[in-house]
Amino acid sequence: MSDDSQLVVPPSFVALFVEPGRIKPNASREQILERYDYCEDLAQMLTETASARRWELGITEEDVLERLGRGLVGPEAGVSESEAIWVIRRLAELLGWPAPDLLRS
Repeated sequence: MSDDSQLVVPPSFVALFVEPGRIKPNASREQILERYDYCEDLAQMLTETASARRWELGITEEDVLERLGRGLVGPEAGVSESEAIWVIRRLAELLGWPAPDLLRS
C-alpha cells in the first residue's frame, strides 16, 4: 500500500502486533494495513450472518458471537486467534451488541 492510503488502523488492531513489553509493532505498516483491511471486511461481511443466526436459531447475541468466534479460530479461517477475537469484538460493535469478554475454547 502506498503512504497516501486513507485507511486509518485503530489502536486496538495495531495492539495485536505489539509484543508484551514492547512499544513498536512486530510487523510493517503495510502488513498491518493489509491484515486490518481483511479483518474489517470480514467483520462487515459477518453482520448479516450474525443477525440471521440470532433470528433463525432464537439464541442470544452472546451465543451468536461465541459460535462465529469458534468458526474463526483455526487455520482454515485465514485469521490468527487474536485477529479472530478482534473481528468478533468489531462485529459486536457494528451490530450494537454487547462486546464479548473473550472467546472460549
